[in-house]
Amino acid sequence: MDRNPSPPSSEAEEGGGDAVGNTVYSKHWLFSILTRLIEVISPEKTEPTVSPEGIQTELDEEMENDICKVWDMSMDEDVALFLQEFNAPDIFMGVFAKSKCPRLTEICVGILGNMACFQDICMSISKDENLGQVLLQRLCDSDSPTLLETSRLLLTCLSQPEVANVWVERIRENPSVYDCVCFIMSSSTNVELLVKVGEVVDKLFDLDEELMLNWIKNGTCRSVGPSVDDSPEELPDFKIVPCILEAAKQVRSDNPEGLDVYMHILQLLTTVDEGIQAIVQAPDGGKETWSLLYDLVCHELCQPDDPPIVVQEQKTVLASILSVLSAMFASQTEQESTKMRKSNVKLPFSSYFVLDMPLIGSLIRILQYMEGYGKRSVDNSKESEQQETGRADLNEEDFHLKILKDICCELLSNMLQELTKENTLEGLHQGHLNEQTCSCAFQNLLPLYFASVESFLEVLREADQTLADSLEKRFPSLKVHA
Repeated sequence: MDRNPSPPSSEAEEGGGDAVGNTVYSKHWLFSILTRLIEVISPEKTEPTVSPEGIQTELDEEMENDICKVWDMSMDEDVALFLQEFNAPDIFMGVFAKSKCPRLTEICVGILGNMACFQDICMSISKDENLGQVLLQRLCDSDSPTLLETSRLLLTCLSQPEVANVWVERIRENPSVYDCVCFIMSSSTNVELLVKVGEVVDKLFDLDEELMLNWIKNGTCRSVGPSVDDSPEELPDFKIVPCILEAAKQVRSDNPEGLDVYMHILQLLTTVDEGIQAIVQAPDGGKETWSLLYDLVCHELCQPDDPPIVVQEQKTVLASILSVLSAMFASQTEQESTKMRKSNVKLPFSSYFVLDMPLIGSLIRILQYMEGYGKRSVDNSKESEQQETGRADLNEEDFHLKILKDICCELLSNMLQELTKENTLEGLHQGHLNEQTCSCAFQNLLPLYFASVESFLEVLREADQTLADSLEKRFPSLKVHA
């Protein structure tokens, strides 16, 4: 079936001249479709495709074609305003309340999503409390296409500053949204849906820290979840971090932008202590989170056979990942220090992730690639004169790369400071530590992280005196005075 059939022209209607605004679309035709929509959900209507309750469960091909035309047409502001004028949102409310046809529900939510792209209509939709509650209930739908369109509509509204707070408050007061979102993230295999739901969660957490804290602290409120037969179904006791991880695993290979979204959600969690604790105090002690992020950094992103420009392409997702790793490392370090103070004994780090040499090697590689990309950018700027817009883009790019560098250096310095002679020998043996990589690390860490570099150099001197001496010559400020 043609998903994008040509909408009817007003000139095709008898009498002509009934165009919607400045479009060629026919008012009469649009009105007839809205009228047919009312008939579709009317209990008096009896068709072969109706359920025992008398409500249509499937759309006939002609009706589906026509309503899809309206869906496409609703991207035009004049058409959207016409639909608003003739109370299309109220008609759609009737569809949501009575229709048993998933395809019809999907299309109607999709039309509302298009209409919400226009500020005045978005404000009208958002201020309708009944419509708002009904739309949030659609998040508990069992139909993936409907869930996708609902998520798209919510994201559109949350992206409008004039009404974003209305939706944040509505969602905060509706505990079932948490359950439904967690259910989708933890169980769906639809990558497109997972990405859109992730964007909604990311936007919510970015807009409202209180809501984020509620979602971190709260388990399920035992709301009604997706069910085929509409019977109440108790959802599991969802925790936000495992659900985010499950969704990230689903999108990681198919959708880089989606992975970026879920990594940013994790980063937002680490901006509050409760979020860090939710990650590191999970039943597995944060092992699943660390393992996923470790695998991404060490085996997927910014790899040895990639060109230096990859660090620019992956800068945001790398910054999010390293920020979470850094927060987890700092939390673990604090816990170990507390144990040491209580026992008055120097204890080795007990964590499974603290002193991993491949990760240290990956951090240094990221810094090397940033240096390589930086040199390439300087060379290119010498060859051609940039326009003002180009300079603005470059400055923004430099800003994001600086953030990545700062996060990378902080984590690297903290890890180097904890290295033992055994760890260092392992790093030398595996090739993660050598004169080139250590020089890159020192170049980026000094002078801000002087203490960490000095501490590492002392350990390195025990493991490889020759390499330590060579590095001291290259960085005279590190020479230890007797």
